[in-house]
Amino acid sequence: MTRLNKTHDPARTSWVTSANKADTDFPIQNLPYGVFSISDGPRRIGVAIGDRILDLTALEEAGKLTPGGAEKVFADGVLNPLMALAQDVWSSTRAAIADLLDADTGDRSLPLVAQAEATLHLPIFVRSFTDFYASREHATNVGTMFRDPDNALMPNWLHIPIGYNGRASTVVASGTPIHRPNGQLKRPDDAAPRFAPCQKLDIELELGAIVGTGNVMGRPVTAAQAYDNIFGYVLLNDWSARDIQVWEYQPLGPFQSKAFASTISPWVVTREALEPFRTPAPDRIKPLLPYLQEDTPNNFDIHMEVSLAPEGKSATTICKTNYKHMYYSSAVQLVHHASSGCAMETGDILGSGTISGPTKDSFGSMLELSWNGRDPIEVDGGTRTFLEDRDTITITGWCEGAYRIGFGNCEGRILPAVDFGG
Repeated sequence: MTRLNKTHDPARTSWVTSANKADTDFPIQNLPYGVFSISDGPRRIGVAIGDRILDLTALEEAGKLTPGGAEKVFADGVLNPLMALAQDVWSSTRAAIADLLDADTGDRSLPLVAQAEATLHLPIFVRSFTDFYASREHATNVGTMFRDPDNALMPNWLHIPIGYNGRASTVVASGTPIHRPNGQLKRPDDAAPRFAPCQKLDIELELGAIVGTGNVMGRPVTAAQAYDNIFGYVLLNDWSARDIQVWEYQPLGPFQSKAFASTISPWVVTREALEPFRTPAPDRIKPLLPYLQEDTPNNFDIHMEVSLAPEGKSATTICKTNYKHMYYSSAVQLVHHASSGCAMETGDILGSGTISGPTKDSFGSMLELSWNGRDPIEVDGGTRTFLEDRDTITITGWCEGAYRIGFGNCEGRILPAVDFGG
């Protein structure tokens, strides 16, 4: 079941001509929200349209767009005030923006900024960050690698979305450089651990779901409510230090190996914009408990790619996959998170977990692509098993149908570890 309206009309065009190109990430049917600034100016709220940004802060100041009524929601440089409004306001605001940009009904005097002249920032205040482990292919690959094929999935995996609470403080916007983390390392034949820079620095290709409408502590939500409570989605690279992780993760799971950085794309693609691309989750191997069962298709058909560029070299695409492979949707993850009575709040991010497909070129981490270093990956100028200093990783994603709904780039460059005498 999808809920389509005028904003999804494939025949609709914009007076911003760059939004009408077939290969744009940002047609009038998308309208993702972000935070931008010009030169050293203040942070402002905008919507991407073609190669431009519509300045919503200016529209609100002029009284042309007032989703919060007398209360300003585009004045604080983050999207949280908008996301905290009622869900019908999200929809009516998006419809009003589309009307302003429409080729037939629009206002051609609107304040536009060239994306090339703008600096994009972290779009939300991140209240909390939870990362899941929801790709059956990824979990099977990792389990096979470190246990054996017959016991690749842990007994609970087919019954429950596995997750852990990460760090909100180190969620950063695309383009933020990432220092190689330091940590405790111990090889199997070492007598004791040592403190040193990570030697197996990795990516995790993920989709981040951003909670808009929360739930009261003690009050769980249904799958239908959870789907609607998600305001939008971003691309997510949950950087991972594999050698730090293998030493620390038992018995409580990842800690420092995942706490140092998570990068998100700067444009938040709304749930409503993704409606035409809803698709069912893969068939269940075992039936889920009733509270986790979905009556609607809550996955999305999002093509995703990862490229790696060594310093001074061209980018090489190392992964092509699709979010539709995910065994547990973001809605199911949110249902389970709230099922104990946990209060979810505006600005919470749920990381999907590494998105891997059924073929080797669709694996969403270098751990899988190189099979823990056994099979080097060809890149411009050499090979990689894990990331080297000054490598740049770029994640892209888009839905493709009558039009294209893109997320922009999620990019990060690796800098050397900081030596602080540890």
